[in-house]
Amino acid sequence: MYKRIFDIESKLDEGMFLFGARQTGKSTLLKERFKGKIYYDLLDPDVRKGFKRNPNSLKEALWDKPAGTLVIIDEIQKVPELLDIVHTMMTEKGLWFILSGSSARKLKKNGANTLGGRAIPETFYPLVWPEVTDFQLDRAVQNGMIPRHYMVTDATKRLKGYVEVYLNEEIREEGEVRELDAFERFMEVAAISDGEMLNYSNIASDCGVSVKTVQSYFKILYDTLIGYEIPAYREMVKRKIIQAPRFYYFDVGLANYLMGRYSLKRGTDDYGHAFEHYVMQEIIAYKGYNDKKDIISYWRTYDKKEVDVVIGDAKVAIEVKSSEQVRTKHKVGLKAFKEEHPDCRLIFVSLDPITRKVDDIELITVLDFLRMLWNGEIF
Repeated sequence: MYKRIFDIESKLDEGMFLFGARQTGKSTLLKERFKGKIYYDLLDPDVRKGFKRNPNSLKEALWDKPAGTLVIIDEIQKVPELLDIVHTMMTEKGLWFILSGSSARKLKKNGANTLGGRAIPETFYPLVWPEVTDFQLDRAVQNGMIPRHYMVTDATKRLKGYVEVYLNEEIREEGEVRELDAFERFMEVAAISDGEMLNYSNIASDCGVSVKTVQSYFKILYDTLIGYEIPAYREMVKRKIIQAPRFYYFDVGLANYLMGRYSLKRGTDDYGHAFEHYVMQEIIAYKGYNDKKDIISYWRTYDKKEVDVVIGDAKVAIEVKSSEQVRTKHKVGLKAFKEEHPDCRLIFVSLDPITRKVDDIELITVLDFLRMLWNGEIF
């Protein structure tokens, strides 16, 4: 069992939409933190069917509850019609609600009631470093940080099941995806672009579908919280910079499975890609859980100078490499960025075991970086 650090109690004020991908642990968190509260699980077929037939039964069940009563509805996107009732119970009876789900897409698509700003959206992530007392870096890089996947030595079968459930229960229900096989192929091709700049034309060609279809498929990944984009840093000082966003799956284990990276070994390119993805995953979760407003971006020039992570308006630039010895060639991107942004803090994260500062670059071994990140020492 993992002690999740998301401080949901302090963030709750009248209402909350708690979104997160499947199996990140939303339901477990809610049941642990709010024992004895009114809880409706819409994954339960009987509960779901009952509310679909008669959404007004929620009002009937809650009408006599006192103001301030907390009600949790899990997987709210399964019956978005309930949101009209929720809105009524919040405004007329003063009830509080947590509405969790793995997809905001159906709510947007069906024009569901978003409660007029009364429910604050929050994101729940896979496990993060401070939640894992027996943390093993190579396991995190290989399996990812979905709790059921991290806890086993070989997560391949569980990842296979995860993809199949996602395709069958999330994507099939979308209705807009006519060919599930084509979407599955797209997910595999998109994995090749994981951590890379998006080129819709190339992906469309590899998938045998139109660019427009590929763009709609990416939108589905984003809306179901399976993927996200990292924008390019846009302030151009001297060098001409690339503007295309980068794509990441929400968990590195999923990207590994879709690419067939079943047995990563240090020192290989595949391990290096997965290592960089994992570090980005921790940075994104830290930003989300701590309500940081800084934009996370990347920087790349047309002459191939690159920085993996830029925080805010060039406050911090971070390069991530799985090398065990930092060499001069590894620092080229950071030095080029520093020329254009002289006040920027420079950090190089690697497997080099000795944390130190050389010239104006902080060389930080990955475990020290994770500790510093979650202690608030990076941004």
